[in-house]
Amino acid sequence: MARSVEQPALEKRIRSLGPYLKQEMREEGPILAAVMDSFQELDQIAQLIGYFSHEESYASPVPWWPIISVLGTYSSGKSTFINDYLGYQLQPTGNQAIDDKFTVICFGKDNQMQSLPGFAVDADPRFPFYHISQEIEKIELGGGAHLDSYLQLKTCPSDVLRGRILIDSPGFDAEEQRTAVLRLTDRIVDLSDLVLVFFDARHPEPGTMRDTLDMLVEKIVQRADTSKFLYILNQIDMTALEDNAEDVVAAWQRALSQKGLTAGRFFRLFSKSVAIVIEDEHVRNHYESKRDIDWTDINLRIQQARIEATYRVVGALQRAIIDLQERVIPTIRTLRSRWRAYVLWSYGLLFGLFVGLIGCGLWTRFFNQELWVWEIVLGGILLAFGGLHLFIRKRAAKTIAAIVRREFPGRNDRNNLIKAGLFNVASLRGILHTEPVGWDSAAQQGIQQVREDSNRFIQQLNNVFANPAGDEGQSEMPRPDEGS
Repeated sequence: MARSVEQPALEKRIRSLGPYLKQEMREEGPILAAVMDSFQELDQIAQLIGYFSHEESYASPVPWWPIISVLGTYSSGKSTFINDYLGYQLQPTGNQAIDDKFTVICFGKDNQMQSLPGFAVDADPRFPFYHISQEIEKIELGGGAHLDSYLQLKTCPSDVLRGRILIDSPGFDAEEQRTAVLRLTDRIVDLSDLVLVFFDARHPEPGTMRDTLDMLVEKIVQRADTSKFLYILNQIDMTALEDNAEDVVAAWQRALSQKGLTAGRFFRLFSKSVAIVIEDEHVRNHYESKRDIDWTDINLRIQQARIEATYRVVGALQRAIIDLQERVIPTIRTLRSRWRAYVLWSYGLLFGLFVGLIGCGLWTRFFNQELWVWEIVLGGILLAFGGLHLFIRKRAAKTIAAIVRREFPGRNDRNNLIKAGLFNVASLRGILHTEPVGWDSAAQQGIQQVREDSNRFIQQLNNVFANPAGDEGQSEMPRPDEGS
């Protein structure tokens, strides 16, 4: 589809991601850059039908890098784990709540660690909290203006951060969580490719953290992507004196099963830098061996998140296609149809009134009048009908907004539907067309092309990460329309 010469600011920002993706993701980066182009093609179709403005995009909420988030209770050792993983003392540590902000951590330049304000994340579409201030404002009036009290961005030159983003959340204290913090946590979980949930092994009786378990676990049970959650029983070295790590793990597993979570594995960790001294060599070797195995498995899952994130982005494109073609377009079509019915019925009533006036003989008194009288009368009639025409159409447009608010209370795109509905009933738009404005053959062919491209992207990713034939070279997978 043809593009305008002057690109909107959002389109420029999203398009600028291409070089970063190609640089930091050498294999799948070019594919993701092509996916980005498909998102923008889809955005243009949404703009043509009035559903999107030029500052809206299906790509805006999509994180382009793998996201690994770290959740957990206070004093569960989250920050120590992050520092050990990065190989840098980036996060403050302690038994109390040291940092009550969400920290977005990414790779930094010049071998330096830096802390940047929250709006650095809010204004950059590369990060998962793009425009999050608007969401906070909806929850807590004035909260968006104090974004720095919720978010911060930290950079670190650790090589493990190349091509991925790490998010450290404030520790959970169920009785003190603000609504905005909980909403941000839900947002993180939705966007993350891997979620590390930390518990403190120094508290072997999980019943004391019942509220926290309710918060962290009960929502997870209802999700379809439970496999992305890893449960980490941290500081397990504290159980070495009694050598009862298995009993502690079993107690936590029972607690989770009582909340409905029966699947999943507990990983047992403790930091080498702050571990207690285990005198018994046999016990020490046993604990260190278990820790090293679990640490390796966690690292493998973190690396795997890169692959999952790449497929997630293409999946987001496919969901956007389905949303636009199978949900948005039919809804706009329905709204336009109801608007047409309202207008045509109103025109019918006006026409019936006109015929009735003629039938009553009111026009006979004018038959013998001068021509100029007829001109004035007919002019007045035309002006009256023109005014009624505009009144009917505007009244019908207001009805569209009322219908959307009344019949679609659960849809988060209600404002977009109202905007598209009003765009489709503008005074210059004809009432004889049944399809939404802009939904012509070119738009339909365009969305079909984007759908075909999304399938091709999946095949290309399979060529990067999979080799079913088992040969030494990368074998090209046939397209669906090609023979086997």
